[in-house]
Amino acid sequence: MSAHPSESGAGEISRILAVAWKDVLMEARSRANFAAVVGFAVLMLVLFGFALGPDSRALAQAAAGVLWLTVIFSSVLAFGRTYQLELEDGALDSLLMYPGDRRSLFLGKVIGALAFVFAVEAIVVPLAGILYGLPVLVALPDLLPIMVLGTIGIVALGTFYAGMASRVRAREVLLPLLLFPMLAPIVIAAVKATDVVLIGDAIAERVNWLGLLAGFDAIFLAAAYLLFGAVVED
Repeated sequence: MSAHPSESGAGEISRILAVAWKDVLMEARSRANFAAVVGFAVLMLVLFGFALGPDSRALAQAAAGVLWLTVIFSSVLAFGRTYQLELEDGALDSLLMYPGDRRSLFLGKVIGALAFVFAVEAIVVPLAGILYGLPVLVALPDLLPIMVLGTIGIVALGTFYAGMASRVRAREVLLPLLLFPMLAPIVIAAVKATDVVLIGDAIAERVNWLGLLAGFDAIFLAAAYLLFGAVVED
């Protein structure tokens, strides 16, 4: 007897939330990975600051690009671990064999990775404001939707390609090679929108970049969701 559609939908939602909660709980318990990623992000901000020199104008003009590069490089470290623990314990195959749609695993992983990256950004963004002399806290209401939309796109693609590379021996090298070219449109839109907010420009232009970010998110999230079942096949 087939399950009622509403029961099936509730089961998939439960599975998505269970996978997300498992990933969040594992990171919260270990804390070592989070501390390492935050440390790496802080180091990147400081090194970029040294490379740009003491000119406050040059720092402000480069801040948006530096901020998003820091978020992306830090996120890749998190994506690399997304499936690592399941592979080490042999639990990934069990998760994939669990009754239900395999794409629930993808959505659960995306939610778990979003929680991780947002937690990193909560530390990195204010620190970037201090180091680069930017009014981050004042601009936070306008900056927040840009960070949310940009992060969703990065996490959706990162989780998808991490799943694709998870069974490959050289996955640490393959993941950035696959991911970085695909992130280009999201990075351009996010940096332009952040520039508009932090340096100042017409409101209409910010709305246009936000619309573009939302469009990229919808396309990449839908494509990754539809293709995930095929890329995690043995």
